Amino acid sequence: MQVDRDPQRVAAVRPPRRDQWQKLTLAARRDGTVTGLKVELLADMGAYLGLVTPGVPILGAFMYNAIYKFPAYHFTCTNVFTNKTWTDAYRGAGRPEATFAIERLMDELAAELGRDPLEVREQNWITHEEFPFTSVCGLEYDSGNYEAATARAKELFGYDELRAEQARRRESGDRVQLGIGVSTFTEMCGLAPSRVLGSLDYGAGGWESASVRMLPSGKVEVVTGASAHGQGHETAWSQIVADQLGVPFEDVEVLHGDTQVSPRGLDTYGSRSLVVGGQAVVQAAQRVVEKAKPLAAHLLEANVDDLEFSSGRFRVRGAGDDQEGIGLTDLALKVFTAHDLPDGMEPTLDADATFDPENFSFPHGTHLCAMEVDTETGQSRMRSYVSVDDVGNVVNPLIVDGQIHGGLVQGIAQALWEEAVYDDQGTLVSGSFVDYTLPTSADTISFVTDRTVSPATTNDLGAKGVGEAGAIASTPAVVNAVVDAVRPMGIHDIQMPCTPERVWRAIEDSRQGGSTPTEDSAQPHFTQDAPNQDDPGPDGPAGGTAYPQEGGRA
Repeated sequence: MQVDRDPQRVAAVRPPRRDQWQKLTLAARRDGTVTGLKVELLADMGAYLGLVTPGVPILGAFMYNAIYKFPAYHFTCTNVFTNKTWTDAYRGAGRPEATFAIERLMDELAAELGRDPLEVREQNWITHEEFPFTSVCGLEYDSGNYEAATARAKELFGYDELRAEQARRRESGDRVQLGIGVSTFTEMCGLAPSRVLGSLDYGAGGWESASVRMLPSGKVEVVTGASAHGQGHETAWSQIVADQLGVPFEDVEVLHGDTQVSPRGLDTYGSRSLVVGGQAVVQAAQRVVEKAKPLAAHLLEANVDDLEFSSGRFRVRGAGDDQEGIGLTDLALKVFTAHDLPDGMEPTLDADATFDPENFSFPHGTHLCAMEVDTETGQSRMRSYVSVDDVGNVVNPLIVDGQIHGGLVQGIAQALWEEAVYDDQGTLVSGSFVDYTLPTSADTISFVTDRTVSPATTNDLGAKGVGEAGAIASTPAVVNAVVDAVRPMGIHDIQMPCTPERVWRAIEDSRQGGSTPTEDSAQPHFTQDAPNQDDPGPDGPAGGTAYPQEGGRA
């Protein structure tokens, strides 16, 4: 069996920084087992290349197979220059596009088979006993438990009860239909191994640097190359160092963002700050302890191998619980005065570390969305949203919740509201917030979030990236819910954003017995007569632009 959506009907991904025309072909047996996936992309670069513009769709290439055990996979991408604004990495960078495509397609497979979409996903996903698992793309997923995240999400969502309510509404012909959307995602993040980035012709490495300085006052300075712009690095890094060194949290100061202070580092992107930059901090702190150990042994008149370090103090192993030992902050002052150091010891406990990960980080989760769609007006209203994410061990739950909430709003906005609209000359006509909907808390509902924990095996923290998770998973969950609400009317796709007008037009077309193609104004920015991978030619369609005649979308 083959599920193949015509490229004119495949929902494209195109809010501010995503502009692709996607054609996916999925092969599966009649029992629902997937056997192959073919992905063909046209990716709009804009008028010129940004920092990593051509690399964005390539990052997504590793994720179209997602959490599923595809035995065969083919990916091709054609990058196209147009006269629109340039594109570049935007929260998720290739992973949201891939997740949207495969999660929409898994819903279509379930509809083709007449089965529950979660049931089909569970049939094909990697079970927790199979980790570590090498995907069809050659990536090694180190850990995960999709069953646990999904079970928890279903419980919090009231999945079976909502399905029963949906059946009642459909049977009674209710004007407001209920749709249930599913997104079971994973992503590769924590960018990442320098060798892998080099194989993709990336212009930099994936390492990160940190320094930990012990001051004679007992305070600690942490210098990090991962510069925060609101993610709470100062808090998380202080927690890590306080835990590693046994010093008070408030005695740790984090320095970043100025090359005079922090000359080495590759900064913050790709959900890499904690799993790469944080691990560098851990290693630097561990080296501080190792540098302090000979001095502690000297002052305690013990052998280095007989010492143990816990709660900020060195003690002699086996000497009893009542021994005082010596504190790390006391040693910092001893080093500063340098009055009684072991022979050959430098008078400093400061330590540096540079960490280059051996693998990516693979967070995952299950997101469930319930949407109510008024079949007379096309108005869609979100009724409930549940996300259960597995980001490994969590350093600061409040920061994680904030990242998830922000990402959810970003992805939901892509599904329902945000759209950059161009006229037939390539001029942006939604260039202000009068025409472009930027959501606020008043536009969204309260989300239900929870976590399962499958610790990462690629860093000492056991942590996985979290910064992009919400934005990656939420868009397909919402669009799947909207489509699910109107699927009994013969509607299989609605172009993002799912505005009331687009939903209403799809419903009206269905009632009139027609098909539901995407309207011209939302078609990709390429000649309408050209097949997916055919070159429209250097001049594009009539008029010399690479857009349809009735104003494209991006």
